[in-house]
Amino acid sequence: MDIKRISDDYAVSPQIAPEDVAAIKQAGYKSIVCNRPDGEDSGQPAAELIAKAAEDAGLSFRHVPVVSGAMTLEDVTDMAAALKELPGPVFAYCRSGTRSANLYGIIQERGL
Repeated sequence: MDIKRISDDYAVSPQIAPEDVAAIKQAGYKSIVCNRPDGEDSGQPAAELIAKAAEDAGLSFRHVPVVSGAMTLEDVTDMAAALKELPGPVFAYCRSGTRSANLYGIIQERGL
């Protein structure tokens, strides 16, 4: 797992597996956000599986799916709402980490 710290309260990575959740918790994150739609790639773990692992580890979880290359303002506002509601620091993931990083950048840029 390649965690890229974006700010003190936010980090991103490529796709994770349920067994990665313990390391995410150990690294100090309190919440996980999945920015991938389920079924985007074959073999990708469903958000539900990651949510269950997060719950079992005592972490909050939110699924804010964003279609790669087709981010909308609604996606940005949904992610901004999730970041306001979830305990931090927040760990977000998508296929490569780029979508999650871009969402955060737009939220910061727009003051959301």
